[in-house]
Amino acid sequence: MLRALPVTVVLGIIAVIWYAGAVWLNAQWVYDQADRAGTVVTFAEVVPQTMAQDRPLLPPPHQVAAELWDGVAGQAVTSKRSLVYHAFKTLQATLLGFGLGIALGVGLAVAIVYSRTMEKSVMPWAIISQTVPIVALAPMIIVMASQAGIEGKMIPKGIIACYLSFFPVLVGMVKGLRSPDAMQLDLLATYNASGLQNFLKLRLPSSMPYFFASLKVAIAAALVGAIVGELPSGATEGLGARMLVGSQFGRPLDMWAALFAAAILAGLLIVLVGWLERVLRRRMGVVA
Repeated sequence: MLRALPVTVVLGIIAVIWYAGAVWLNAQWVYDQADRAGTVVTFAEVVPQTMAQDRPLLPPPHQVAAELWDGVAGQAVTSKRSLVYHAFKTLQATLLGFGLGIALGVGLAVAIVYSRTMEKSVMPWAIISQTVPIVALAPMIIVMASQAGIEGKMIPKGIIACYLSFFPVLVGMVKGLRSPDAMQLDLLATYNASGLQNFLKLRLPSSMPYFFASLKVAIAAALVGAIVGELPSGATEGLGARMLVGSQFGRPLDMWAALFAAAILAGLLIVLVGWLERVLRRRMGVVA
């Protein structure tokens, strides 16, 4: 109970600020309507009207929650109005990019750790790549994929998700593979361990805490990449497409519900990575 208290207090503060912001931003519409009607409204009359607008500038939490619930539980999962349907489409691209990001990040990390040349040549470019705004790069990736004859939107979205997710994995694995100290490396050398044995018995197990910490960042980054990839591609499916449609047709509640659906999906994916970490640690005999 006490452990949940700080979280509850923070959520309460956020809710208060959110409701206050909704009243402040949505009140102007109420005053404009009153001016057109030639009437005067008091603040006590304004507040209830800011809580139930069809197209509010800032939807209050209860409206977002109601729209989110309707999108999740109020629609058939096969319906294009269902947030579960759109979340599944985004999840597919996220997992594709996440898998590619893991393969690329781990592969480059191993090469960097074992090759000074790779470290000097690849690592600076990997860092520089993260300074390029993904919103500028995404349309280029989609156009090049189309010119290369890649049909469909899944692979381009996966590439964009990979672009954002590989870097945390790369940095985490480089740090993890280099975490064994000189004494541990010398001990294996006295046993005449081969390079492969050194990697499998020492470096790889030592890197697991760093690896899973980076995966929690990478899976969230992959989700962001998948959503961003849906925006310039003209996609009609996915949470990013849902946000775009809500923006184009002036339906802020659709945008906010899709946004929170993406946040919930990211949280579930991070929880899944944490569960996999605990399973692996038990299999490796790590108690703590």
